[in-house]
Amino acid sequence: MSASTSLRRSLLLLLLFAIAIAGTVWYYRQPADLSSDLLYGNGRLEATEVDVATKIAGRVASVYADEGDHLQQHQKIAELEVNDIRAQLRAAEAQILQAQQSKQEALAGVASAQSQYNLAKVTLERSEKLMSKNFISKDQLDQVRSALQVAKANFNAAQTRVSAADATEAAANASADVIRSTLQDATLTAPISGRVLYRLAEPGEVLAAGSKVVTLLDLSDVYMSVYLSAAESGQVMLGTPARIMLDALPEPIPAKVVYVAPRAQFTPKEVETRNEREKLMFRIKVRVDPDWLLAHAALAKPGMPGVAYIKLSADTEWPAQLPVR
Repeated sequence: MSASTSLRRSLLLLLLFAIAIAGTVWYYRQPADLSSDLLYGNGRLEATEVDVATKIAGRVASVYADEGDHLQQHQKIAELEVNDIRAQLRAAEAQILQAQQSKQEALAGVASAQSQYNLAKVTLERSEKLMSKNFISKDQLDQVRSALQVAKANFNAAQTRVSAADATEAAANASADVIRSTLQDATLTAPISGRVLYRLAEPGEVLAAGSKVVTLLDLSDVYMSVYLSAAESGQVMLGTPARIMLDALPEPIPAKVVYVAPRAQFTPKEVETRNEREKLMFRIKVRVDPDWLLAHAALAKPGMPGVAYIKLSADTEWPAQLPVR
């Protein structure tokens, strides 16, 4: 056998082997026969993003979370410098003590004014009896009555000073409560359990109120948005059962429809449709079953591409195999 004949035979065998592999791949990639009660659309997994921002302005003292960290709800994320806030709190607490002392003085004034008022009333009663027996003159009786009116006015004024002292103390307490709340706001904690997607601030940076420190992914709320035509989306109802097939996972993920857009929109460029002539589509949001997420939290990651299948009829059985298109 010549060398050229052997070479041709080897090349033929390689060609046949390549054709066999291609045929096998083509066969397994062929879509299964799907019922007309099944709709599907391409998309990517997404998760709700929560921005954790500072409520107050200040310099960042520490950041405890890094990108990729999984945080529990209420876990500490970052702290701002609070020396000036603590100084304000000490000043507010001093004002509270001062208001309390003023209130004690006002109460003592009420007690004194009340004693004078009681004495003036007794004196008037005695003077009226003496006047009836002509032991004192009418002018003396008028003076006693005037003294009673003065004592009553002083008593009312003393009570007013107590009310003012109460208001001052309440205002001081409210001011201190505001400062304590600001002091608490200087410590940022995770509002939800989730994974840190972005770390947006570093120690030493001066942040304005409302500046973001980290962005969290809520891994308990994972979904996929797909786009269907008007004819297809009109058949989809909220709560409709769905399945998601990801390129990276061999088994379907249970889900359901939680949102159907009320208006059509132009199809985003990254979304492929079966008919390129369809320009206006309706967005359908399919949410992954929370119980499945609890058991497979590490499998379904936001950003994974796949296909969402929507079952329109409860009587239709899911096919044994759902293809990834």
